[in-house]
Amino acid sequence: MKKIIKISLLPILCTATLLSASEELSTVNQFTKMFTDGKVSGEVRTVYAGYDMKAKGTEDNYATALGGMLKYELARYKGFGAGMAVTTSYDLGFATGDKEKQNSELSSSDGDYTNLTEAYLDYIYNDLTLRVGRQVVDTPLADSDDARMIQNTFEAFMAYYELNEFSFTLGYLNRWQGVDTGLEDGWIDAKVDDTDGDGVALVGVTYSGLVDANAWYYNVDEGFDAYYLDVSYNYEYSENISVGLSTQYLSENEKSKSGIEADIYGVMAEVSLYDFGVNLAYNYGDRKDSKTSFAGFGGGTLFTSMDTMTLDGIIEDREVESIMASLSYSMKNFDFSYAYGDFQGKKNSDGDKAHIVEQNFGVEYNFNDKFSGGVMFVIEDDKENSEKTESDFNRLQVTAKYNF
Repeated sequence: MKKIIKISLLPILCTATLLSASEELSTVNQFTKMFTDGKVSGEVRTVYAGYDMKAKGTEDNYATALGGMLKYELARYKGFGAGMAVTTSYDLGFATGDKEKQNSELSSSDGDYTNLTEAYLDYIYNDLTLRVGRQVVDTPLADSDDARMIQNTFEAFMAYYELNEFSFTLGYLNRWQGVDTGLEDGWIDAKVDDTDGDGVALVGVTYSGLVDANAWYYNVDEGFDAYYLDVSYNYEYSENISVGLSTQYLSENEKSKSGIEADIYGVMAEVSLYDFGVNLAYNYGDRKDSKTSFAGFGGGTLFTSMDTMTLDGIIEDREVESIMASLSYSMKNFDFSYAYGDFQGKKNSDGDKAHIVEQNFGVEYNFNDKFSGGVMFVIEDDKENSEKTESDFNRLQVTAKYNF
Protein backbone atom coordinates (compact mmCIF):
# COMPACT_ATOMS: atom_id res chain seq x y z
CA MET A 1 0.00 0.00 0.00
CA LYS A 2 1.34 3.44 -0.94
CA LYS A 3 1.65 5.97 1.80
CA ILE A 4 0.02 9.26 1.12
CA ILE A 5 2.00 12.17 2.56
CA LYS A 6 0.03 15.32 3.09
CA ILE A 7 1.91 18.64 3.27
CA SER A 8 0.09 21.60 4.65
CA LEU A 9 0.92 24.99 3.05
CA LEU A 10 -0.71 26.90 5.89
CA PRO A 11 2.47 27.34 8.00
CA ILE A 12 4.36 28.56 4.92
CA LEU A 13 1.60 30.99 4.00
CA CYS A 14 1.39 32.23 7.56
CA THR A 15 5.12 32.71 7.73
CA ALA A 16 5.12 34.62 4.43
CA THR A 17 2.23 36.75 5.63
CA LEU A 18 4.00 37.52 8.90
CA LEU A 19 7.23 38.44 7.06
CA SER A 20 5.31 40.71 4.68
CA ALA A 21 3.50 42.37 7.57
CA SER A 22 6.80 42.76 9.42
CA GLU A 23 8.43 44.41 6.40
CA GLU A 24 5.47 46.76 5.99
CA LEU A 25 5.58 47.60 9.69
CA SER A 26 9.34 48.26 9.45
CA THR A 27 8.78 50.58 6.47
CA VAL A 28 6.05 52.44 8.34
CA ASN A 29 8.27 52.73 11.42
CA GLN A 30 11.16 54.08 9.36
CA PHE A 31 8.88 56.57 7.65
CA THR A 32 7.41 57.63 10.99
CA LYS A 33 10.91 58.14 12.38
CA MET A 34 11.49 60.80 9.71
CA PHE A 35 9.21 62.97 11.82
CA THR A 36 9.78 61.64 15.35
CA ASP A 37 13.58 61.85 14.90
CA GLY A 38 13.44 65.22 13.15
CA LYS A 39 15.72 67.97 14.42
CA VAL A 40 14.80 71.47 15.55
CA SER A 41 17.50 74.15 15.50
CA GLY A 42 17.70 77.88 15.31
CA GLU A 43 19.14 81.13 16.46
CA VAL A 44 18.06 84.16 18.46
CA ARG A 45 19.83 87.29 17.23
CA THR A 46 19.78 90.96 18.14
CA VAL A 47 21.62 93.66 16.23
CA TYR A 48 22.12 97.38 16.69
CA ALA A 49 23.39 99.21 13.58
CA GLY A 50 23.70 102.96 13.17
CA TYR A 51 25.27 105.44 10.74
CA ASP A 52 26.79 108.79 11.70
CA MET A 53 26.56 110.64 8.37
CA LYS A 54 29.00 113.52 7.69
CA ALA A 55 27.53 115.13 4.54
CA LYS A 56 25.24 118.15 4.86
CA GLY A 57 21.58 117.33 4.38
CA THR A 58 21.99 113.65 5.29
CA GLU A 59 20.38 112.22 8.41
CA ASP A 60 22.04 109.96 10.93
CA ASN A 61 20.12 106.69 11.15
CA TYR A 62 20.01 103.73 13.49
CA ALA A 63 17.95 100.68 14.37
CA THR A 64 17.91 97.86 16.90
CA ALA A 65 16.32 94.60 15.80
CA LEU A 66 15.40 91.40 17.59
CA GLY A 67 14.64 88.19 15.74
CA GLY A 68 16.21 85.02 14.55
CA MET A 69 15.63 81.76 12.72
CA LEU A 70 13.74 78.56 13.58
CA LYS A 71 14.47 75.48 11.47
CA TYR A 72 13.03 71.96 11.34
CA GLU A 73 14.72 69.10 9.45
CA LEU A 74 13.26 65.65 8.87
CA ALA A 75 15.39 62.63 9.65
CA ARG A 76 16.52 60.79 6.53
CA TYR A 77 14.57 57.94 4.96
CA LYS A 78 16.40 55.95 2.29
CA GLY A 79 18.46 59.04 1.48
CA PHE A 80 15.53 61.44 1.30
CA GLY A 81 15.19 64.45 3.59
CA ALA A 82 13.51 67.83 3.87
CA GLY A 83 13.76 71.02 5.87
CA MET A 84 12.18 74.38 6.39
CA ALA A 85 13.15 77.56 8.21
CA VAL A 86 11.37 80.76 9.15
CA THR A 87 13.39 83.93 9.70
CA THR A 88 12.07 87.03 11.41
CA SER A 89 13.34 90.45 12.47
CA TYR A 90 11.53 93.25 14.29
CA ASP A 91 12.80 96.73 15.07
CA LEU A 92 12.61 97.71 18.72
CA GLY A 93 10.89 101.07 18.54
CA PHE A 94 12.46 102.60 21.64
CA ALA A 95 15.96 101.92 20.21
CA THR A 96 15.25 102.69 16.53
CA GLY A 97 15.12 106.00 14.66
CA ASP A 98 11.86 107.36 13.27
CA LYS A 99 11.16 107.75 9.53
CA GLU A 100 14.32 108.91 7.71
CA LYS A 101 16.35 108.30 10.88
CA GLN A 102 15.54 104.58 10.75
CA ASN A 103 18.21 102.23 9.41
CA SER A 104 16.22 99.88 7.17
CA GLU A 105 18.93 97.25 6.55
CA LEU A 106 17.92 95.16 9.59
CA SER A 107 14.14 94.73 9.27
CA SER A 108 13.07 96.72 6.16
CA SER A 109 11.71 100.26 6.10
CA ASP A 110 8.49 98.94 7.71
CA GLY A 111 10.44 97.80 10.74
CA ASP A 112 9.61 94.10 10.47
CA TYR A 113 10.44 91.12 8.28
CA THR A 114 9.18 87.53 8.42
CA ASN A 115 9.75 85.00 5.67
CA LEU A 116 9.87 81.29 4.94
CA THR A 117 13.56 81.47 4.05
CA GLU A 118 14.15 77.71 3.61
CA ALA A 119 11.83 74.99 2.31
CA TYR A 120 13.58 72.18 0.47
CA LEU A 121 13.61 68.51 -0.43
CA ASP A 122 16.89 66.71 -0.87
CA TYR A 123 18.38 63.31 -1.58
CA ILE A 124 21.79 61.93 -0.62
CA TYR A 125 23.31 58.85 -2.22
CA ASN A 126 26.92 58.12 -1.31
CA ASP A 127 28.82 61.25 -2.46
CA LEU A 128 25.94 62.78 -4.43
CA THR A 129 23.61 65.38 -2.93
CA LEU A 130 20.57 66.82 -4.73
CA ARG A 131 18.52 69.66 -3.24
CA VAL A 132 15.58 71.63 -4.63
CA GLY A 133 13.65 74.51 -3.08
CA ARG A 134 14.51 77.43 -0.81
CA GLN A 135 17.99 76.89 0.61
CA VAL A 136 21.31 78.37 1.67
CA VAL A 137 23.84 78.59 -1.17
CA ASP A 138 27.48 79.61 -0.78
CA THR A 139 29.51 80.08 -3.96
CA PRO A 140 31.86 82.90 -5.07
CA LEU A 141 29.14 84.96 -6.83
CA ALA A 142 26.06 83.77 -4.92
CA ASP A 143 26.33 83.50 -1.15
CA SER A 144 24.53 83.84 2.18
CA ASP A 145 26.31 87.06 3.29
CA ASP A 146 25.13 86.59 6.88
CA ALA A 147 26.52 89.89 8.16
CA ARG A 148 23.39 91.71 9.40
CA MET A 149 20.04 90.25 10.59
CA ILE A 150 18.76 88.36 7.51
CA GLN A 151 21.05 86.08 5.50
CA ASN A 152 20.55 85.50 1.78
CA THR A 153 18.79 82.30 0.70
CA PHE A 154 17.84 81.13 -2.78
CA GLU A 155 15.08 79.28 -4.59
CA ALA A 156 17.28 76.88 -6.49
CA PHE A 157 18.14 73.43 -7.71
CA MET A 158 21.60 72.38 -6.56
CA ALA A 159 23.64 69.22 -7.15
CA TYR A 160 26.88 68.41 -5.32
CA TYR A 161 29.28 65.54 -5.93
CA GLU A 162 32.43 64.65 -4.01
CA LEU A 163 35.22 62.69 -5.71
CA ASN A 164 38.46 62.27 -3.79
CA GLU A 165 39.98 65.77 -3.55
CA PHE A 166 37.44 67.33 -5.92
CA SER A 167 34.00 68.82 -5.27
CA PHE A 168 31.65 69.46 -8.18
CA THR A 169 28.65 71.82 -8.07
CA LEU A 170 25.87 72.28 -10.60
CA GLY A 171 22.95 74.59 -9.98
CA TYR A 172 20.24 76.94 -11.13
CA LEU A 173 19.09 79.96 -9.08
CA ASN A 174 15.59 81.26 -9.70
CA ARG A 175 14.87 83.76 -6.91
CA TRP A 176 16.53 85.05 -3.74
CA GLN A 177 15.88 87.06 -0.60
CA GLY A 178 18.00 88.60 2.12
CA VAL A 179 20.02 91.59 3.19
CA ASP A 180 21.37 92.17 -0.33
CA THR A 181 17.96 92.20 -2.05
CA GLY A 182 16.42 95.01 -0.02
CA LEU A 183 14.10 93.64 2.63
CA GLU A 184 11.06 95.56 1.39
CA ASP A 185 10.52 93.24 -1.57
CA GLY A 186 11.04 89.82 0.00
CA TRP A 187 11.72 87.23 -2.70
CA ILE A 188 12.90 88.73 -6.01
CA ASP A 189 14.10 87.28 -9.31
CA ALA A 190 17.78 86.32 -9.56
CA LYS A 191 18.72 88.66 -12.37
CA VAL A 192 20.52 91.91 -13.13
CA ASP A 193 18.47 95.07 -12.60
CA ASP A 194 16.55 96.38 -15.62
CA THR A 195 16.88 93.12 -17.56
CA ASP A 196 14.34 90.40 -18.33
CA GLY A 197 16.54 87.56 -17.13
CA ASP A 198 15.06 84.26 -16.00
CA GLY A 199 17.71 83.07 -13.56
CA VAL A 200 21.31 82.03 -13.06
CA ALA A 201 22.91 78.76 -14.17
CA LEU A 202 26.19 77.88 -12.49
CA VAL A 203 28.81 75.16 -12.44
CA GLY A 204 31.90 74.91 -10.27
CA VAL A 205 34.85 72.67 -9.43
CA THR A 206 36.79 72.88 -6.16
CA TYR A 207 40.08 71.12 -5.52
CA SER A 208 41.63 70.65 -2.08
CA GLY A 209 45.04 69.03 -2.12
CA LEU A 210 48.52 70.41 -2.55
CA VAL A 211 46.79 73.71 -3.26
CA ASP A 212 43.20 74.89 -2.88
CA ALA A 213 41.61 75.94 -6.17
CA ASN A 214 38.20 77.03 -7.47
CA ALA A 215 36.91 77.31 -11.04
CA TRP A 216 33.36 78.62 -11.58
CA TYR A 217 31.15 79.64 -14.47
CA TYR A 218 27.91 81.65 -14.13
CA ASN A 219 25.37 82.31 -16.87
CA VAL A 220 23.20 85.21 -15.68
CA ASP A 221 20.35 85.21 -18.19
CA GLU A 222 20.10 88.48 -20.15
CA GLY A 223 22.89 89.84 -17.95
CA PHE A 224 26.40 88.50 -18.32
CA ASP A 225 28.63 85.43 -18.34
CA ALA A 226 31.13 85.24 -15.50
CA TYR A 227 34.27 83.18 -15.04
CA TYR A 228 35.89 83.03 -11.63
CA LEU A 229 39.21 81.37 -10.73
CA ASP A 230 41.30 81.33 -7.56
CA VAL A 231 44.28 79.36 -6.30
CA SER A 232 45.60 79.33 -2.72
CA TYR A 233 48.69 77.73 -1.23
CA ASN A 234 49.25 77.45 2.50
CA TYR A 235 52.47 76.30 4.13
CA GLU A 236 52.53 75.32 7.79
CA TYR A 237 56.02 75.86 9.10
CA SER A 238 54.97 74.58 12.50
CA GLU A 239 51.82 74.15 14.56
CA ASN A 240 51.76 77.88 15.33
CA ILE A 241 53.34 79.41 12.23
CA SER A 242 51.97 79.38 8.68
CA VAL A 243 52.04 81.48 5.54
CA GLY A 244 49.64 81.62 2.61
CA LEU A 245 49.46 83.08 -0.87
CA SER A 246 46.33 83.39 -3.03
CA THR A 247 45.44 84.72 -6.46
CA GLN A 248 42.06 85.34 -8.08
CA TYR A 249 40.58 86.35 -11.42
CA LEU A 250 37.04 87.43 -12.28
CA SER A 251 35.88 88.03 -15.85
CA GLU A 252 32.35 89.29 -16.58
CA ASN A 253 31.15 89.58 -20.18
CA GLU A 254 28.07 91.63 -21.04
CA LYS A 255 24.91 90.24 -22.63
CA SER A 256 21.81 92.15 -23.80
CA LYS A 257 23.10 95.61 -22.80
CA SER A 258 23.15 94.89 -19.08
CA GLY A 259 26.13 97.21 -18.57
CA ILE A 260 28.09 94.48 -16.74
CA GLU A 261 31.58 93.89 -18.10
CA ALA A 262 34.83 93.72 -16.15
CA ASP A 263 38.15 91.97 -15.67
CA ILE A 264 39.38 91.96 -12.07
CA TYR A 265 42.62 90.48 -10.75
CA GLY A 266 43.68 89.90 -7.17
CA VAL A 267 46.49 88.66 -5.00
CA MET A 268 46.66 88.12 -1.24
CA ALA A 269 49.36 87.13 1.27
CA GLU A 270 48.67 85.88 4.80
CA VAL A 271 50.89 85.17 7.78
CA SER A 272 49.77 83.45 10.98
CA LEU A 273 52.15 83.64 13.94
CA TYR A 274 50.82 82.06 17.12
CA ASP A 275 47.80 84.21 18.05
CA PHE A 276 48.53 86.96 15.52
CA GLY A 277 47.48 87.20 11.89
CA VAL A 278 48.58 89.59 9.13
CA ASN A 279 46.84 89.91 5.78
CA LEU A 280 47.71 92.02 2.71
CA ALA A 281 45.50 91.98 -0.42
CA TYR A 282 45.32 93.81 -3.75
CA ASN A 283 42.67 93.97 -6.49
CA TYR A 284 42.87 95.63 -9.90
CA GLY A 285 40.12 96.22 -12.45
CA ASP A 286 40.55 97.22 -16.12
CA ARG A 287 38.58 100.11 -17.50
CA LYS A 288 35.58 99.24 -19.65
CA ASP A 289 33.92 102.29 -21.23
CA SER A 290 30.48 102.93 -19.67
CA LYS A 291 30.57 99.49 -18.02
CA THR A 292 30.63 98.33 -14.42
CA SER A 293 31.11 95.09 -12.48
CA PHE A 294 28.70 92.96 -10.46
CA ALA A 295 29.83 91.72 -7.03
CA GLY A 296 27.36 88.86 -7.20
CA PHE A 297 24.17 87.77 -5.49
CA GLY A 298 25.61 88.36 -2.04
CA GLY A 299 28.66 89.95 -0.44
CA GLY A 300 31.06 89.08 -3.22
CA THR A 301 34.38 87.31 -3.26
CA LEU A 302 37.06 89.96 -3.89
CA PHE A 303 40.05 89.84 -1.55
CA THR A 304 39.87 93.55 -0.64
CA SER A 305 36.15 93.72 0.23
CA MET A 306 35.46 95.56 3.49
CA ASP A 307 32.41 95.77 5.75
CA THR A 308 30.64 98.30 3.51
CA MET A 309 33.01 99.15 0.64
CA THR A 310 33.86 96.93 -2.33
CA LEU A 311 35.57 97.62 -5.63
CA ASP A 312 32.16 97.67 -7.33
CA GLY A 313 31.39 100.98 -5.64
CA ILE A 314 33.80 102.91 -7.88
CA ILE A 315 34.59 100.66 -10.85
CA GLU A 316 32.05 102.04 -13.34
CA ASP A 317 33.72 103.50 -16.46
CA ARG A 318 37.18 103.69 -14.94
CA GLU A 319 40.36 101.77 -14.12
CA VAL A 320 40.44 100.91 -10.42
CA GLU A 321 42.64 99.35 -7.79
CA SER A 322 42.28 98.62 -4.10
CA ILE A 323 44.55 97.51 -1.31
CA MET A 324 43.58 96.02 2.03
CA ALA A 325 45.79 95.37 5.04
CA SER A 326 44.54 93.71 8.20
CA LEU A 327 45.76 92.59 11.61
CA SER A 328 44.10 90.09 13.93
CA TYR A 329 44.77 88.78 17.41
CA SER A 330 43.09 85.98 19.39
CA MET A 331 43.08 85.88 23.19
CA LYS A 332 41.11 83.14 24.92
CA ASN A 333 37.49 83.69 23.81
CA PHE A 334 38.17 87.08 22.18
CA ASP A 335 39.12 87.88 18.59
CA PHE A 336 40.35 91.40 17.76
CA SER A 337 40.77 92.72 14.22
CA TYR A 338 41.68 95.86 12.31
CA ALA A 339 41.48 96.33 8.53
CA TYR A 340 42.43 99.27 6.32
CA GLY A 341 41.09 99.47 2.77
CA ASP A 342 42.12 102.02 0.13
CA PHE A 343 40.00 102.14 -3.07
CA GLN A 344 41.14 104.37 -5.95
CA GLY A 345 39.62 104.99 -9.37
CA LYS A 346 41.29 106.85 -12.22
CA LYS A 347 39.46 109.39 -14.39
CA ASN A 348 36.27 108.19 -16.06
CA SER A 349 34.80 109.54 -19.31
CA ASP A 350 33.78 112.74 -17.50
CA GLY A 351 37.23 113.24 -16.02
CA ASP A 352 36.15 112.34 -12.47
CA LYS A 353 38.33 110.33 -10.10
CA ALA A 354 37.35 108.35 -7.01
CA HIS A 355 39.19 107.64 -3.77
CA ILE A 356 37.52 105.98 -0.77
CA VAL A 357 39.29 104.82 2.40
CA GLU A 358 37.59 102.51 4.91
CA GLN A 359 38.77 101.31 8.29
CA ASN A 360 37.18 98.42 10.19
CA PHE A 361 37.68 97.83 13.92
CA GLY A 362 36.25 94.54 15.16
CA VAL A 363 35.90 92.57 18.41
CA GLU A 364 34.22 89.16 18.67
CA TYR A 365 33.51 87.15 21.79
CA ASN A 366 32.61 83.45 21.83
CA PHE A 367 31.34 82.52 25.27
CA ASN A 368 30.71 78.92 24.20
CA ASP A 369 29.39 76.98 21.20
CA LYS A 370 25.96 78.57 21.63
CA PHE A 371 26.49 82.19 22.61
CA SER A 372 28.60 84.78 20.76
CA GLY A 373 28.68 88.51 20.22
CA GLY A 374 30.63 91.18 18.43
CA VAL A 375 31.20 94.86 17.73
CA MET A 376 32.17 96.35 14.37
CA PHE A 377 33.08 100.03 13.99
CA VAL A 378 33.57 101.44 10.49
CA ILE A 379 35.12 104.73 9.42
CA GLU A 380 34.63 105.58 5.74
CA ASP A 381 36.17 108.68 4.13
CA ASP A 382 35.81 110.17 0.65
CA LYS A 383 39.36 111.39 0.00
CA GLU A 384 38.65 112.74 -3.50
CA ASN A 385 36.13 115.43 -2.58
CA SER A 386 36.88 118.40 -0.34
CA GLU A 387 33.26 118.52 0.80
CA LYS A 388 31.69 115.67 2.70
CA THR A 389 29.67 113.19 0.58
CA GLU A 390 27.49 110.15 1.26
CA SER A 391 30.74 108.17 1.38
CA ASP A 392 31.76 110.00 4.55
CA PHE A 393 30.32 108.29 7.61
CA ASN A 394 30.96 106.23 10.73
CA ARG A 395 29.07 103.00 11.23
CA LEU A 396 28.63 101.00 14.44
CA GLN A 397 27.16 97.50 14.68
CA VAL A 398 26.71 95.47 17.86
CA THR A 399 25.57 91.84 17.50
CA ALA A 400 24.58 89.11 19.97
CA LYS A 401 23.64 85.55 18.94
CA TYR A 402 22.36 82.47 20.74
CA ASN A 403 22.24 79.18 18.81
CA PHE A 404 20.19 76.16 19.82
